[in-house]
Formats: sequence, C-alpha cells, structure tokens
Amino acid sequence: MSDPVVSFDELPTRGGGRIGVATLNAPKALNALSLEMIRLLEDRLEAWALDERVVAVWLEGTGGKAFCAGGDVVALYRSLADDEARDETFATRYFTAEYRLDHRIHTYPKPLLVWGDGIVMGGGLGLLAGGFQRVVTETTLIAMPEITIGLYPDIGASWFLNRMPPGIGAYLGLTGAQLNARDALDLGLADRFVPRERRDDLLAALAEADHGDHSPAACRLAVEGVLDRFEAREQAPEGQVWPRRDHLQSLVGETSAADAVARILADDRDDAWLTANRQRLAAGCPLTAHLVWRMLERHRHTGLADAFRDELGLSVQCCQRGDLAEGVRALLVDKDKSPRWSHADVASVPEADLQAMLASPWSSEAHPLRDLGVGQRIG
Repeated sequence: MSDPVVSFDELPTRGGGRIGVATLNAPKALNALSLEMIRLLEDRLEAWALDERVVAVWLEGTGGKAFCAGGDVVALYRSLADDEARDETFATRYFTAEYRLDHRIHTYPKPLLVWGDGIVMGGGLGLLAGGFQRVVTETTLIAMPEITIGLYPDIGASWFLNRMPPGIGAYLGLTGAQLNARDALDLGLADRFVPRERRDDLLAALAEADHGDHSPAACRLAVEGVLDRFEAREQAPEGQVWPRRDHLQSLVGETSAADAVARILADDRDDAWLTANRQRLAAGCPLTAHLVWRMLERHRHTGLADAFRDELGLSVQCCQRGDLAEGVRALLVDKDKSPRWSHADVASVPEADLQAMLASPWSSEAHPLRDLGVGQRIG
C-alpha cells in the first residue's frame, strides 16, 4: 500500500486541545500539488475548523527539499488531449479546487501556520501566502517562474503582488526571480524566520502553550507569543530585492509590458542575480509577459476573491488557447528546453490575442467560483 499523499496528525496540547498537523507527502515530486492533495487538504481543514478541540493548524512538506514546488502542471498537460470532448475540463476542476483551497487558507478562522522550508514555488506559494503565520528558514527558496512554462503568477498573486512596493511585483512576475527568506520577509510573503533545526522545538512549544479558552483570539495570541520566542530574523540571509529596489523600479516603472521587458533585457549591470532573471525572461513566454502586466493592472484595487475568479478564467484559457501545453512539454515532459511559443517576442503579441485570453469562459451566474468570499473575511 502506498503512503497517503497528505498525512494528518493531531498533537495534544497542555490545555486539552489539539494542533492539527498536515504534511504534504510526495517528496519525489517535491510535494507538487495534485488534485487529490488539494481535496484532502480542503476536507481536513474544514473538519478542523469545526472541531472545537483544534486550537491551531500546522502545514508543512516532507522530504527535506521542498515545502511545495508548485502545482501538478504535468497532470494538466496530460489531461489536455483527453479533455477535448468533455464539458468540464480537468483544468477547470483543478484550478477551481486549488483556488478555493488557497482562499480558504487566507480566510481560515483558526491560526494556521505554514512551515515554508525549502523550495516554495507556484502552487506552493499559494498555500504559503494566506497563512496566519508564514515561517521561513535558511533554506527557503521562493519563486513564481510561470513565464518559463507559459502560465502567469496565479494562486492569488494578481492580488498580493500588488501589495508590494510599486513595480516590484511586476518585476518578480516577469522574470520569475528567486527569493530567499529575507526577501520573503521584506516583501510581505513571510512573517517569521526560524532556523530549520528548531522545527521540532517550535511544534513542542506550541503544544505546551496556554491557548486560553480556545477562542480564535486566544489561540492567535498564544501562537504569536511562542513565535516571538523562536524568532531569529537576524540569522536570515542577506536580501536580494531590497538592496536593488530602486534599480528594479527604474526598470519597470509606469510603462507598458513591452517597454518594461525591453528595459530589463537591455540592462547590462554586472550582477549575477539580475543576469539570471534577465535570461529567464529572454527565454520565457512572450504572451505570459503581457498576462502578468494585465492581471496586475486589473487587480490593483480589487478584492482577493475577485482576483481568484479572474485567475480561474485566465488559467483555463492558458490551457485551452495559450502556451501552457508547449511550455510544460519543453521544460518538464520532453525536456528539450526549446519551447515554440506562439509569438516571436513580447512586442509582437496583438491586442486581440490578449483580449481572447482575458475573456471569461463563463457568465457571472455560471462561474465556478461565483460564491467565493461570500460570508468570509480575510483574517
């Protein structure tokens, strides 16, 4: 019998409560998020939300290399040929379930801690971003490299990238830049730094803490009090974004996607981090660059639920009429790393193609996420 793709446990607390522990358990795939994993997490989180004994939830990945290296885009790729004759595609089911789970984490009624140790990419960042306390370590590596496969930063990134300093979110989305723990703290993607060797001690301290009357407010205070004792932010590595903030903003600025891409590609500063980002953009999907830009424009002033609804339509369109299949083929299936993008470069993407991609496949009444956010507040 194979091990479950998500394992669950409950740690007893000193006051008779429980801490729910959910562990992504697909280490060979770097805990890439499958539809089965999403559904298992959703069901257990709902059960724990209703269980008065559960005072907090801890979410982590197993294997020592990654919390979660992204969504299961290979399964999406393999589903495309089979979905042509179906009314509801696998892509619709997958992204609907993923975004519901991500939104639920953002609005979860109990303190939910995410142990963001190791690689955190794409769909993994969707799980991390909404946590009540997002804990990073010296091994944390965060990225949204969707431009390499013809997708775009989804999982609510259209909303949370807009909450970074002007231009920074766009730069990260265009280049798929890799971030460390300090960057995550600086940019609001993480709340705490704790060395990975202290993971067991931290969980034990959470179990020993006084969670009061088990009300959400009392549990949040207890969790924050424990994390205050374990916080070791001074040990986080040197940041990469903040020291370059002015330069990055000068590259992006108030311009267009095509102009921003041209500026980034023309930047010849002798800097290894900037060079890697530039190379990733140069080889990336031209259509994605425009989608990054447009989605940030569209959701500069919207709510999280609206961003997820819009992302669902666009993500499905990326599968059905965009470059996602070709990008996944080239990078992860055939692994020839020679994608044949549908456009030669960013400047040659016509407006009509962008409008077709951004058009929702559903009416507002038929949208699969039409009820998202009803009766929920972002905690």
